[in-house]
Amino acid sequence: MGRAMGLAGLLVGLFLVSAVLVSTSLRHGAPRAEPGPEPAEWGDASVAGPEDSLWPLPQWVRTSRRQLQLAPDRFQLLHGAGSSAGPGCGLLQDAFRRYYEYIFGQSRWRKRSSGPPGGRAVPELLQLQVVIESQHSGCHSYPHLDSSEAYHLTVTEPVAVLKADEVWGALRGLETFSQLVHEDDYGSFLVNESEIDDFPRFAHRGILLDSSRHYLPVKSILTNLDAMAFNKFNVLHWHIVDDQSFPYQSIYFPELSDKGAYSYNHIYTPSDVRLVIEYARLRGIRVIPEFDTPGHTQSWGKGQKDLLTPCYNEEQPTGSFGPVNPILNTTYDFMTKFFKEISSVFPDAYIHLGGDEVNFSCWKSNPDVKEFMKKQGFGTDYAKLESYYIQKILDIVSSYNKGYMVWQEVFDNKAQLKPDTVVQVWMENNYAHELSSVTGAGFTAILAAPWYLDYISYGQDWKKYHSVEPLNFPGSEKQKKLLIGGEACLWGEFVDATNLTPRLWPRASAVGERLWSSSNVTDLEDAYKRLTNHRCRMLRRGISAEPVFVGYCAHEARG
Repeated sequence: MGRAMGLAGLLVGLFLVSAVLVSTSLRHGAPRAEPGPEPAEWGDASVAGPEDSLWPLPQWVRTSRRQLQLAPDRFQLLHGAGSSAGPGCGLLQDAFRRYYEYIFGQSRWRKRSSGPPGGRAVPELLQLQVVIESQHSGCHSYPHLDSSEAYHLTVTEPVAVLKADEVWGALRGLETFSQLVHEDDYGSFLVNESEIDDFPRFAHRGILLDSSRHYLPVKSILTNLDAMAFNKFNVLHWHIVDDQSFPYQSIYFPELSDKGAYSYNHIYTPSDVRLVIEYARLRGIRVIPEFDTPGHTQSWGKGQKDLLTPCYNEEQPTGSFGPVNPILNTTYDFMTKFFKEISSVFPDAYIHLGGDEVNFSCWKSNPDVKEFMKKQGFGTDYAKLESYYIQKILDIVSSYNKGYMVWQEVFDNKAQLKPDTVVQVWMENNYAHELSSVTGAGFTAILAAPWYLDYISYGQDWKKYHSVEPLNFPGSEKQKKLLIGGEACLWGEFVDATNLTPRLWPRASAVGERLWSSSNVTDLEDAYKRLTNHRCRMLRRGISAEPVFVGYCAHEARG
């Protein structure tokens, strides 16, 4: 729930005349009381009003029917008095330019009519003033897990005010303000007087993109970073390499991509990576790279001799290779230098180290590995060998003062993990029990299991994603606090630049609302109206989001 209205809220309340207050709608992110019709009866969502387009739904919203007009040639987005961020804050200056375009778009060049015949004059909103209240505004830093994304927005004549502790909250508030503004049939831009108090329910709200199964052009990644900002996601989990290809161009080991990428055109150069990280930063999005080992590493072996384990058949090498070879010192020498580079290239405090789906059959066939197992006292428990390897990698990454994320198998196989390890739960079978085990052991968790968006089906599967309750697992309040969020994952076996964006959006939007909004935002009828409008807004902003259901977008009718 949003905090109770303070003095600012009372002043706004006094400002609104009683006739306006009668028509004010008050929403605490709660479902509507009356029962809704079946989905088939929801009808054409294009008839929904502009106030039904907020996504994700803020924690506390009050809107009035009193409307203000915005004139594109006079309206300004600017820094408010007392803000710790001024014109020198490039992040906000960039955001002001962006959101001016989102609000007015190409429409600002069209000749507007004077409105409906006999229509009354509408008061004007002249400015949105943004005030950053913390001395550490975040203007020149990177977002992190503990960044504040809270904001308070008041829209009244003649000046709207957006207050946030840090710039990250201001970015979220600018998105909300842009969603409040709508264009009527006469080309006028209108906004209802409103007050919004908002903050995310979960701190980690991620999208996983896979650029190994199919190479994703940088432009596609940037487009989806924009879409993530429109949906208030704040983490790009970049699954950058895998068995199929190694598109990351390493500074220390360029042969990894020279031999492991699909071609010389299918690589991410150091400048490409810097561009993605900075583009994300300007939108309040962290970039967490995943370099998954010891499995999922076939492409690594092409450019790094002796890194992978040779497979055997009856004591003879088969010529094929398995996971990373965990018994050689040279393996750890390579990983030490490689992760030193990754730690410097990617500024986030966390690196995802994978650790999932390790096939032991090649290790079991290799006589040297079997001898090593005997010397270590591992018997025939190859999960112990995996944990031995993982432990060494965790120690390497820790030496660079980085935290790490791992897939749940690393926890399940009882590797010794640092207390601040983040465990990502992905196996859909009984994930509630897994969350209970992970948090019961005192580890931080991220939920992905119910949100694998690469699984597609006919119909409105967004409802299934929206209906997940992340905290619905056995455990104490202390355990529930250890679940810091979740991720929508789009694996790339059947996804490339041609279908990435429409497959992801607006299905991922449902996950975005579940991770941002209050737990009681569960009314699917209300969500359907808002999501359909939100999808149309994404289309207007250049995001090729697929339809939610039948209908059309108002901007299509205007031409």
